[in-house]
Amino acid sequence: MPFFYTCSLIEFIARETKNHRKDIVEFLGEDVERIYNYQDVFHCEPIEKVADDFITRNNIHDGEYDNISSCKYNVPNYWDIGEVFERLIEDNYDENDVFVGIREVYSSWLAEKIFNFNSDLYYQPRDYLAECYKTGKIIL
Repeated sequence: MPFFYTCSLIEFIARETKNHRKDIVEFLGEDVERIYNYQDVFHCEPIEKVADDFITRNNIHDGEYDNISSCKYNVPNYWDIGEVFERLIEDNYDENDVFVGIREVYSSWLAEKIFNFNSDLYYQPRDYLAECYKTGKIIL
């Protein structure tokens, strides 16, 4: 299930518009599937242009959610976070449920914890994050 680009684009758009990632997934609606199906085409253009096209197409207005400026440490780039979410979805959903997985993972309690870039949660191994997601809590 290669949807690294899809998750990275969601992250990029969220940062550009200062919206929660779960809201970006909702704004994009069926375009999430379009991005996934044509990511091999979209990645040939600068991500800034692709993001701008989807922001305009879906009338995504600027929000007030800014988890970047409050970071005390190095902020992971949108590709890094895209990879974290790609893996989390891959590890918890099969290919037939990928779009359900995208909606559920981005709306989950764990997503909000990962987006606290002042913690090290996004650096944790994929199997650890998958297990946290399955159990519904941070495993100590």
